[in-house]
Amino acid sequence: MTKSVIVPTLALLLSSSFAFGQNPRKPVAKAALGSGKLAAIHVGGTRRYTPEEVIAASGLEIGATVTDTDFRKAGERLGQCGFFTDVSYSYSSLAAGIKLDIELADSDKLVPVHFENFVWFPDQELLARIHERLPLFKGQVPIGGTLSDQISDILQNLLVPLSLSGRVEYVRETNDPGGRVDGINFRVTGLNLTVQDVHFAGAGPDELPALNAAAQKLIGKDYSRSAVQAFATANLLPVYLERGFLKASMTDLQPKVVGDTADETQLEVQFVVTPGFSYKISEIKWGGNKTFSADKLQALVHAKSGDLANPSLLKSGLEAVQKLYGTRGYMRASIKPDAQLDEASKTVAYKIEVSEGEVFHLGDLDIQGLDPKTVDRLQEAWTLQEADPYDSSYPQRFFEQTVKLLSRDVTWTISIHEGINEEEKTVDVSLRYGIKPPS
Repeated sequence: MTKSVIVPTLALLLSSSFAFGQNPRKPVAKAALGSGKLAAIHVGGTRRYTPEEVIAASGLEIGATVTDTDFRKAGERLGQCGFFTDVSYSYSSLAAGIKLDIELADSDKLVPVHFENFVWFPDQELLARIHERLPLFKGQVPIGGTLSDQISDILQNLLVPLSLSGRVEYVRETNDPGGRVDGINFRVTGLNLTVQDVHFAGAGPDELPALNAAAQKLIGKDYSRSAVQAFATANLLPVYLERGFLKASMTDLQPKVVGDTADETQLEVQFVVTPGFSYKISEIKWGGNKTFSADKLQALVHAKSGDLANPSLLKSGLEAVQKLYGTRGYMRASIKPDAQLDEASKTVAYKIEVSEGEVFHLGDLDIQGLDPKTVDRLQEAWTLQEADPYDSSYPQRFFEQTVKLLSRDVTWTISIHEGINEEEKTVDVSLRYGIKPPS
C-alpha cells in the first residue's frame, strides 16, 4: 500500500477554506490507512532543518500507532508554521510497520526576531527556550503564519514565575513605511523599566569623562533596546568620532536589574566600547566646483591636513557649503564626501565631489499674517527679482531688515517656506508672520 498527499501551506489554506479537497494537485484517491505502527520517517527537500527537527515539529513519534488522520494533522502543522512553501507526504507499508516520507520546500521569506526589553533573560536563553517549544525556530520567523503568536505565548509564560504583570506583544519592523518587513520585535508592555546607571567597558581615561557626562541624559529614562542604541549613536559614539576614532563601535550588553519596586524595575546599562585607531586627515580635495573656488569652499570646512578626522565637524562644514550654493540659486547642489582610509599611516583622505546642478530663480512671493497695507509695504521693500538667481539667504535677511516696518508693540516671528518647482526651475516663497506670545 502506498498513498501520497500534498499539504497546502498557509497561503493556500487561507484561500481554500482549509479544505484539502480543494488542492488542485489532489492525488487520485486510494484506500485509507486504518492504523499501524510508525516504523520510520524520511525527510527530504529541506536544507535548513534536520530530520529530527522536522519530526519533532510534526508531532509524530517513531513507534507510535498512527492513522491517516495523524499524518494529515502532522502535514497541517508543517504547512501552517510558515517555514515551508510546500509540504507533501506519502506513506507505504513495510514489514516493521509504516514508513512516512515527508517532502518539504524551504521558504526564503524569513526575518530575524529581536527582543526589545526582556531584561530578565539573555537573548541566547530566550532563543533556546523558544527552540525547545518550537523545534524549527532558529532565530528567524516567517512574516505570515501563526508562529509569531506562538512565540508571544512562550515569552508570556516565561514572565509568570517572575510575577510580572506585563503583556508580551510584537511589532513588524520596517525601515520603509509600507515596504518590506525587516524583522519581528517582541516587547513587554505595561511595566516601568527605568535606566538607573550607565557604565562603559573598554573606554579610555581621556574619553570616559565625556561619556559619563553625555550618559546623564539617559538616567531616569524608560528602557528599550532600540532607544538605548539610538541614544548611543547620537550622543555617545560622537565622543570617539570627534577624536578621530573613525571605526569606533559601541555595543550595549544585556541590562542588569539592580532594583525592583511595586512601581518600576531599575536597570544598569553597560556599553562595551571598541575604539579602534585614531585617524588624521592627510588631504582634502575638491572636484566638480565651478561657481566657487576650492579655497573659498575649503574656508567653510574647518578641517585641514594634519587635523584629527572629525566627521561631525566635516558634516557641518559641508552644510555651510550647501547653504553657500543656495545663495546663488543652486537649490539642488549636491556635496558628497568620499573618505579613503590608509590603514598603514592611520590617515584619511577626503575627496569632496560637488554637483552644482541648475540655477533656480524667484517664483511667486506670498506674505501672510499681516494686514493688506503692511503686506503692500513689504512687497515694495522686497528687492529680489524674478530675473535674479534665487538667494536662499535673502528671506531671513529681508525679515531682519524690514521688521521696523511692523508694529513695535509686539515681538514678531516668521516662518519661511520655499516651494521648489523642478520643471520651471523656480522657487515660490511664502513668508508667514506671527506674534510671539509674552513669556
